Order: sequence, then structure tokens, then C-alpha cells
Amino acid sequence: MCPPLVRVPRRDEAWVKPALDLGAEGIVFPQIRTAEDAAECVSLLRYPPDGRRGWGPFVAHARWGVGLLEYLPQRGDESVCVLLIETRAAVENIEAICRVEGVDGMIIAQFDLTTELGVSGRFDAPEFRDAFAHLERAILDAGIPIGAAALTREQTRMLLDRGHRLLVHGFDVLMLGGLVRQTAEWRLDKT
Repeated sequence: MCPPLVRVPRRDEAWVKPALDLGAEGIVFPQIRTAEDAAECVSLLRYPPDGRRGWGPFVAHARWGVGLLEYLPQRGDESVCVLLIETRAAVENIEAICRVEGVDGMIIAQFDLTTELGVSGRFDAPEFRDAFAHLERAILDAGIPIGAAALTREQTRMLLDRGHRLLVHGFDVLMLGGLVRQTAEWRLDKT
């Protein structure tokens, strides 16, 4: 099953609320640095008194097949909160971030994290490998589902063997670029 999750550009009600009101099952939040950041993400997904989400699922209720006024009691507490772990501060604060109630999963964003650590794209750099191992240990020890980008079969197998369950299998812009190159090759291929 592939639940509809929306990656928002930042922790902001203006991005989160419309995605949820349209029927997204959850939100993927970028640039988490502290436990306070994580708690804010959770609050954007929860209705009062547990959070600050405004009511207004005028489309979401139909997506979930419930009546307008049944959405809140039947689906209101089921929004999924996934955090992107991609900053040096998140590495330093991961234990506190993991203690935040309501976080449903974390994805280690390798590309951003290597850049933040000054070793952009060097996944074999000791700084990155140490940070990645530290994050894995803390997140898995907390019992929170973990994930990362797996762009090959080998990466997928390695991450699954290490306990990852939230795998990112490609990026839309890279897939689109690959299809454009493939189509251009077909056009030029006269055989």
C-alpha cells in the first residue's frame, strides 16, 4: 500500500492544512532541527485541544468515504507525521526529537545531510557515515519507522536489512529527466 503523503516546503499551516483538507493521509516535514520543530509538526496535524489544525475537510471527507461531520471523529487523529532528518542540528538533537509524541516516521535525507556536513554527495565520507549510523541507532532504538533514499536494488536491500521501512525510490524530477532523455533517443534512433 502506498499512502498519499505530501512533502510540504516548510512547517506552515498555509501548506499543511490544504494538503490534509484535500485528503492527504499525512505530511512529510523538511528541515527538522529540534524537538520543538518536531512538536510543531505534530501540532499542525492534530485538532484542538491536542494541536492547532483548523477544521475544514470539505474534500477529505469524500476521499475517505465519511460524512462531512464524521470526518473529525473517524479520521481526524489519523494523519501521519513524517520528519526529514537532514541537518547537523537534527543529528545532534535526534534523541530528543525521537521522544516527541506523535511522530510516525523519519527519513534520513542523505543528499541534504551530506551537503550540510560539508561532504556533498560523498556517502562514503566518515562524517556522513558516522552521522547516518548515529541517526539509525537512535531512531530504531526509539521504535520509530525509519527510511532513506534507495536508488538501486542493492541500496534497497541494504537499507531493508538495516531495519528501514520507509524507502524513497527515486525523485520525480530525475525520473522525468530520464524519460525525456529516453524519448529524445527514440526520436534520434532511425532504426
